Amino acid sequence: MALRIYEVDVPIHDTTHPDRRGLHVFTGVADSPAAALRRAHEVYDAVLAAHTAGLDIPDTQDGGWTARGLRPGWELDWHAAKAGPWHNPVSWTSSSDFAL
Repeated sequence: MALRIYEVDVPIHDTTHPDRRGLHVFTGVADSPAAALRRAHEVYDAVLAAHTAGLDIPDTQDGGWTARGLRPGWELDWHAAKAGPWHNPVSWTSSSDFAL
């Protein structure tokens, strides 16, 4: 199966203020949506473990996956995560309404 760039969108909420919600977005190379979801979760777990241990956040891993912008106190809802092909919002070939 061909590798392509995927986006994984994971709903998040602040555990101290449940009305504060957002979305954590991961991107990287994978061969399927299921593999993209697995890689995003692995990368997040590695970053959280490093942060908890007081270590530096790991650099970008294979396939371009990383987790920057870690928000301590925010919980990710992995059961509601969605993965699909990434579409560059500033691509000259996209039909986006994004203006430069």
